[in-house]
Amino acid sequence: MTSRLRGLRRKTSLLTAFATLLSGFGLVLLAQGPAEAHGVAMSPGSRTYLCYKDAITGSGAASPTNAACAAALAQSGSSSLYNWFAVLDSNAGGRGEGYVPDGTICSAGDRSPYDFKGYNLARSDWPKTHLTSGSSFQFKYSNWAAHPGSFRVYITRQGWSPTSQLKWSDLQLIQTVTNPPQTGSAGADGGYYSWNTSLPSGRSGDALIMVQWVRSDSNENFYSCSDVVFDGGNGQVTGIGGSTTPSQPPTSTPPTSTPPTTPPTSPSPSSCMASYKVVSSWGGGFQGEVQVMNHGTSALKGWRVNWTNAAGTSVASLWNGNLTTSGSSVTVTNAAHNGSVPADGTTTFGFTANSSGSNLPTGSVSCTAL
Repeated sequence: MTSRLRGLRRKTSLLTAFATLLSGFGLVLLAQGPAEAHGVAMSPGSRTYLCYKDAITGSGAASPTNAACAAALAQSGSSSLYNWFAVLDSNAGGRGEGYVPDGTICSAGDRSPYDFKGYNLARSDWPKTHLTSGSSFQFKYSNWAAHPGSFRVYITRQGWSPTSQLKWSDLQLIQTVTNPPQTGSAGADGGYYSWNTSLPSGRSGDALIMVQWVRSDSNENFYSCSDVVFDGGNGQVTGIGGSTTPSQPPTSTPPTSTPPTTPPTSPSPSSCMASYKVVSSWGGGFQGEVQVMNHGTSALKGWRVNWTNAAGTSVASLWNGNLTTSGSSVTVTNAAHNGSVPADGTTTFGFTANSSGSNLPTGSVSCTAL
């Protein structure tokens, strides 16, 4: 054995002993993982966003009325709904055609941390937004986590069929918008970027609008597919809630008649987000885990996570955080050892819960930097 090999083995042994010592003192090392989950089009609504609005019930169960949404849920699971804002590729770096394969555009090339393959299904019954050819339309794109960058707006060519696999050759770029203004708070269902788009003239029938959000502060990109129909509409939505009658697009904040006139604001230096998952379940209960993510450029000093339990669900125990409940509302703040989360870092906390209904929360899980 060479002296160099003996030295490497000694270093490995020392690192192992050091990690064991840290765990003995109850310390947690924060993972430096890729950023996750930032937003998709709210109007015209993306497949994941409108299916989320269609499927999530007051009990927290995922029960879509739309057949395409039900098929996507059956293939990709409920995580695709509760993380509707996570259709991303952390390494795209502005790449599209030639990088994201045909047939996988609506799932970010299957490179997201969640499974969105079901949203590539070639079907004509996805929820639709009704538009007027040649008109100006206000786009709203979720700012679940705010980042600088550009939005590339593509639309399928006249004659494209929704029952055919979506290819890059079907799409044409009609607009690029850089750092549009924001309305509402980041990290909430209702906050969004907005801009006006001149829709192409001479269009009729079904089409698909794809928005690629290209961050300028990292290689992370987001891909959002929205099904539309040019029939003289002005943003009304069909195919959700069991309705075939056009209704106003779903939103968590009052609609605005004109785009915001305030100049773009710089993103917060720290951006806290949370992702909820069920680790395991049994009759009458389950174990859950929440990942807290910092997508900002500076460290979090502390964090607070909130969600609403489904009816019949209550948290029984929790670790790596401090729990407060009020009825079905759950609030978890950081423990002393995991409040500081570095930029692009993560930490987790876990819990067990008693449940006689759904194991999933009602609505989204929010995170606030303290």
